[in-house]
Amino acid sequence: MPVSASTSRLEAFSDGVIAVIITIMVLELKVPYKNGLAGFRAVLPTLLVYLLSFAFTAIYWINHHHLVDRIEVVDPWILYANLFFLFSLSLLPFFTSWVLEKGIDSFSVFLYAISLMVTGFGFLLLRLAIDRRLREHGTLPRESAAEQRKHIVSIVLYLIAIPLAFHHPRIALADLAIVTLIWIQPTAPVQPILDAKFAARSNARSLGGASNTASPQEPS
Repeated sequence: MPVSASTSRLEAFSDGVIAVIITIMVLELKVPYKNGLAGFRAVLPTLLVYLLSFAFTAIYWINHHHLVDRIEVVDPWILYANLFFLFSLSLLPFFTSWVLEKGIDSFSVFLYAISLMVTGFGFLLLRLAIDRRLREHGTLPRESAAEQRKHIVSIVLYLIAIPLAFHHPRIALADLAIVTLIWIQPTAPVQPILDAKFAARSNARSLGGASNTASPQEPS
């Protein structure tokens, strides 16, 4: 294996895998037997679960592009971390189908939540691998630490959803949906917070420098 390789092949392969994942999920949608509004009501839970799985996959694709765009070449650590992430994400259609076939029962939602947690952990590994390379080259962005904290918050939400699935599976799905809201925009709400901190530090330094300049010098 080469020490480093271009990111173009990694992104092309990842885009292809994610496109196949979405295609497989949409094939699970079936036309209801009932006609009219009754049929729509019958299929509505299926559509909502599909929407949740699609949202996870699409948001991962957006964040994957945002993350990989920070580097120009990949190393073996990044390649293996990316493969693990794609493997865990590729299982999402299977567990989505399980939830739909079992009528959103407790055990199927439990497995679904575990699948999403493993996928989230896989994406965290990819981020750590990329951060490692950026750190070696001194180009680690200042929002990286805050983004890692977003990963931790996401994993906590997954851990809440796993036991919750046994008692309130639909509430557990709602808990999982919160994770998608966290990652809709890759740097939100990280970037505004960081910008505010950066501005505050810059103002403090400016004021400190001004006060030092204005202070009278003591006679020697």
